[in-house]
Amino acid sequence: MNKMNRFITLLFLAVVPMLDAATYKGQKAYIESCKSCHGGGQELAASKKMRTWEKIMDKKGEKLADIHMASKRAEASWDYFQDRKFTKDARHLEDFLVEYARDSGNVPACN
Repeated sequence: MNKMNRFITLLFLAVVPMLDAATYKGQKAYIESCKSCHGGGQELAASKKMRTWEKIMDKKGEKLADIHMASKRAEASWDYFQDRKFTKDARHLEDFLVEYARDSGNVPACN
């Protein structure tokens, strides 16, 4: 039983940090990948309500990627949305966008 408790504890310690999205990582991903087209993160995040961002970012940002892939104006970002990096960034971007959504009452410190 003692070995089982150790295994569960180690598993918990290994998995929980991977599940945690981070607002600062989302802000960093936004600055690196989105700012050149969309400007400062405050304006974009505040353009929608929290629930709307959650729906757009559902399924690892699939809907957000579809919106960009369907737009000829977003052609410069197509590589990013097809890349594994977007899938990796999606949970952090969601956290950032939801945290600073119009109805959240929060404002990012700096862009």
